Amino acid sequence: MNRLRIISLILILTVLLVLVGSIANPVSATTPPSVVVIHLNQDIDQGSASMVTSALSGLTPANTKAVIIEMNTPGGILQNMIQIVNAINNTEASGIPVYAYIPAGDMGDSAGTYVAMATDYIGMGSGSTIGAALPSVEGGSASQQASAEMQMETLMESMAFDHNRNVSAALSMVVNDTLYTESQAVSNGVANGYSLNLTTFIKSQGLQSFPVNNVTPSFYDSFISFLSNQFVIGVLIILGAIAILVDFYHGSVLLSVVGVILIALGLIGAEAIEASIIGIIFILVGVVLIFLEMKIGHGFALIAGVIIAVVGTFLLGSPQYSSNLGYSPSPVTSGSIVSAIIVVILAIAAALYLRKIALSIKAKKATGSEAIIDKKGVVRVAINPIGWISIEGVQWKARSLDGSKIDSGKMVRVMGREGLTLVVAPITD
Repeated sequence: MNRLRIISLILILTVLLVLVGSIANPVSATTPPSVVVIHLNQDIDQGSASMVTSALSGLTPANTKAVIIEMNTPGGILQNMIQIVNAINNTEASGIPVYAYIPAGDMGDSAGTYVAMATDYIGMGSGSTIGAALPSVEGGSASQQASAEMQMETLMESMAFDHNRNVSAALSMVVNDTLYTESQAVSNGVANGYSLNLTTFIKSQGLQSFPVNNVTPSFYDSFISFLSNQFVIGVLIILGAIAILVDFYHGSVLLSVVGVILIALGLIGAEAIEASIIGIIFILVGVVLIFLEMKIGHGFALIAGVIIAVVGTFLLGSPQYSSNLGYSPSPVTSGSIVSAIIVVILAIAAALYLRKIALSIKAKKATGSEAIIDKKGVVRVAINPIGWISIEGVQWKARSLDGSKIDSGKMVRVMGREGLTLVVAPITD
């Protein structure tokens, strides 16, 4: 009887534990799949590519109903665009539909156009744009530019064909750099439809009943995006070199530390964009000239170094000795040119400032006690053992080095100094 009671109690406890466990931890199979919304509101670069590829990795039809890429991007680096396109292709191949939505007034232009064209469905808001996807190979040859255009045309054609879009209208965005408004994109068979905002777009695709999982850039993604700009890279390295140079005159360890950090960040950025060796060499030559200013002190080496480093900055995106495919649109804009001019002007101002400091240091050395050693003078009052001499019109009290008498009118050389008294020796030749 006791044995039956024990068995009954065990069974009851087991049932209770199962019930409690099922309440506390619902079966994962009953959890509905979510809609992953990736907010791509930045340039196409290493940081945004990291965000998108990380968000898409590991998704399965069991946990994801669909992916929506909400876009507002002017474009960027083609190599990073291809990383995103490949991640989208893999996601679609796994059975998860991927949508692109360009909100009202926003853009999915240039490199962003390829990202949108890789998706199953493109929705656009009022006043949004897509296109202008002509690649740009900065600092490359005509054959390299032609090769980049051919690669992008092939990519655009294949994506348009695979997603049943108007191939000729899609190719026009590359060949003719055509930019479509939302109405033009839909009427020409590039985009699929209109939506007032993201909420209405989600409803139009029948996804409103699924939970939404928003993906935004992490701090790391944003930081890498900041460093993935060739002009930021150049400015960081130039400022770092100037900070170390200024520290040479001011003697502040802090400035040297800041300078080293800035140069290191610039080099990290250069690696992120797989910068051209040619551009890096130009920048390093410029840095060497900036450091040479420590020796020269006239300001010319600093100015020349900054100008050469600025030229190198423009060459960082070159395909020469680099795997960089190019950009869309071109990274060289009127804004970047104005920024380069401002950097050179600031370098001239810094050169004038450092030249003033260098002249001040030289003046202090010239009036110091060591400066008078080895100078020649003439005895005005016979030295026996103390007398007076004249050096460059200035009268000095003097004594003989060996204690001997030196007559008036004799030439002497300063051998040392004891306070305000000079120690001299006669010049025998």
